[in-house]
Amino acid sequence: MNKSEFMEIVRHGEPIVGGTDAHAMLVRYSNEALRITAELNGAYHEPDEIRAFFSRLTGKDIDESCFMFPPFYTDFGKNITLGKNVFLNTGCTFQDRGGITIGDGTQIGQNVVLTTLNHGFAPEERNTTFPFPIVIGKNVWISANATVVPGVTIGDNAIIAAGAVVTRDVPANAIVAGVPAKIIKMIV
Repeated sequence: MNKSEFMEIVRHGEPIVGGTDAHAMLVRYSNEALRITAELNGAYHEPDEIRAFFSRLTGKDIDESCFMFPPFYTDFGKNITLGKNVFLNTGCTFQDRGGITIGDGTQIGQNVVLTTLNHGFAPEERNTTFPFPIVIGKNVWISANATVVPGVTIGDNAIIAAGAVVTRDVPANAIVAGVPAKIIKMIV
């Protein structure tokens, strides 16, 4: 399997079964992500150097308006898309094979976890991963220690409270909190 064939599987959101050629490619890219994030997280870097690491990690240009405080962790890296003026605080973990899209002006707090994969529920399918994208709108604020699970869309201007676990879509202009997160207020 070559890179373009593998990336087609990723783009189409196909499951990957352990022990297959696709799984071997996934392990290869995971190791690459580990190398890049180890370099990023291992020493102080100027903001333009941080963006360069993130660009290497994602394989995409990162707008100069984006800002990040390492450390940052990911198990894949190639399926993250950042808008303009995005801020990522320290300790974020993005499990991105299912796809993570972050809109312009979004702020992600410390230790936020965005996870796009589920494993099969049946014991014989536990080594199969099923991807589901996370889409985060514009001007969203995700507070510290929040977790967003696979398949969630967060609407523009929404606020996710600290420690929330977001298990379903969040409408635009909503403030959600709790485990699981529920709407507590709408922004007018």
